[in-house]
Amino acid sequence: MKIPTVRILILLALISLTGGCARMMSSSLMCSTMENLQRQTDIDLVCEGSPAFLLMLDSMLASNPKNQQLLLSATKAFAGYAAALDTCGKPERAATVSIKARLYGMSLLWDCDPLQTTCTVSMAELEQTLAGLGKDDADRLFWAGNGWATWVRYQAGSPESLIQLPRLEQIMFRVLELDETRFHGGAHLFLGAYYASKPPLLGGKPELSRNHFERALSISNRQFLPALVLYAQTYARMAFDRELFVSLLEEVLDFPIESQPDSALANQVAKLNASRMLDEVEQFF
Repeated sequence: MKIPTVRILILLALISLTGGCARMMSSSLMCSTMENLQRQTDIDLVCEGSPAFLLMLDSMLASNPKNQQLLLSATKAFAGYAAALDTCGKPERAATVSIKARLYGMSLLWDCDPLQTTCTVSMAELEQTLAGLGKDDADRLFWAGNGWATWVRYQAGSPESLIQLPRLEQIMFRVLELDETRFHGGAHLFLGAYYASKPPLLGGKPELSRNHFERALSISNRQFLPALVLYAQTYARMAFDRELFVSLLEEVLDFPIESQPDSALANQVAKLNASRMLDEVEQFF
C-alpha cells in the first residue's frame, strides 16, 4: 500500500507533539514508510517524491540528533536516494545528497554532529571503535560504512575521498567478522568492488575481488541484483571478461522483479543500469 507523502508529514507532525506511545507510533510509521519505499519500482516517482520524506527525517533529527533509529533510517534513506538520483540522470544532486548519507552514517558510531557538514575520524579512533563492537552492532556498523562509501562514490576520485578508503576497508573487514550476511553480503560487495578498482599492476586484487563477489551472490541467492551489476561494472571490466560482463547483466534483465518485492527499488535500479551498460558494451571491450 502506498502512503501519501503529505499524510505522512501531517501524521508525524501531530505525533511529534505528544510523547510516550506516540514516539513508538512514530518509529512504527517510519519503518512502514521505509519498507514501502523499498517496494517501489517507479524510479521517477522515488526521485520526485522522496525529498519530503528526507526533509521530515532532517526535521526529526534536528530535535533528536542522537537517536540511533532515526540516524539509521536517515542513512539508509539518503544513501538509497543518491542511487536513485544517479539513475534518474541527476548525478550532481546525488553527490549533494551523499554528504548527508555520510554524516548520518558516521554519527551512528561517533560523536559527530549530524547537523553540521563535516566529521573526521582518525585511524586510531576507528580502530578503537571497531575493537569495542559486537555482533549486535553489525547493522549500524555496516550502514555507517555504507553511508560513508556513498559519499566517496560521488567524489570523482578526489584526494580527500581516496584517503578514506583504507578506513572503509577496515569497517567492512569488521562487518565480515561480526556478520558477513548483513544486507545481502554488502561488505563483500564493497570489498569486491574495492579490489577491482585498480589493475593488478597498480595494486588491484582481482582474485580477491571475484571471491568476494561470488560470496555475496551466494549469500543473496543471486536475488539482489545490484550485486550482479557491480560485479560486471568493476571486476568483469577490469579483467576484460566480456563473456562474464554480458552474462551477469543478462541475468539481471531476466530476473522476475516481482519475486523479491522487498528489494524492488534496488532491483529496478539495477535493471535500468544493466540495460544501459549492455547498450554500451562496445565501449567497454
